[in-house]
Amino acid sequence: MTTFEGRVALVTGASGGIGGRIAERLAGAGATVALHYASNAEPAQRLAAELPGAAVFAADLGDPAAPERLVDEVEAALGPIEVLVANHGDGRVGQLDDVDAAAFDAMVAVNLRAPYLLARRTLQGMRERGFGRVLFMSSVAGLTGGIIGPHYAASKSGLHGLTHYLASRMAEHGVTVNALAPALIEDTGMLPGDPGELAKRIPVGRVGRPEEVADLALAILRNGYMTSQVVGLDGGIYPR
Repeated sequence: MTTFEGRVALVTGASGGIGGRIAERLAGAGATVALHYASNAEPAQRLAAELPGAAVFAADLGDPAAPERLVDEVEAALGPIEVLVANHGDGRVGQLDDVDAAAFDAMVAVNLRAPYLLARRTLQGMRERGFGRVLFMSSVAGLTGGIIGPHYAASKSGLHGLTHYLASRMAEHGVTVNALAPALIEDTGMLPGDPGELAKRIPVGRVGRPEEVADLALAILRNGYMTSQVVGLDGGIYPR
């Protein structure tokens, strides 16, 4: 599939670098894009003004009622969601001694529970229509543990199990479910350190760029034969 003409795509976390670039790629492929943000409205609003038919929606996805409410608002305004990119995330750094029950639960609520609830709400319609694309934004931390913290690693690893569970049940209905696991991407507000120092850990010798993540995301979303995969994009940090 090379076009998303006539299809509605919801991109969460669209005020960030990766989300914004994915939204641009989807719009360029013909989709009408719903741009979600949590608190940083201006980048999402500026992007919406540049993308034909795009609209902006606010939601605090740490609220358990927010994912379903967000989907309802998007579908009332734009139509049924056929592409879901759950790109939002909480990347607050915390080590073992810092991450108590409240901090752990808060991270999981945003990074794992919200993507699940968004998928749960949209997958029924995708299945009934015989077409859908779900892409969860994970991290290399879900594969290696990473350096941000135990709560972050656990939330991202949970997305991988969720990907496999949903994909196996949706494939026969024309719906694909995949996860993309980038690492150390600039202009995201989530780099856990100085880019120059972090680059020393990366075999290719630099941090990644949001547009590189977006290019791969669009390739995954276009491919109807690819499902139940966790795809790494990390400059060679974790070869598999």
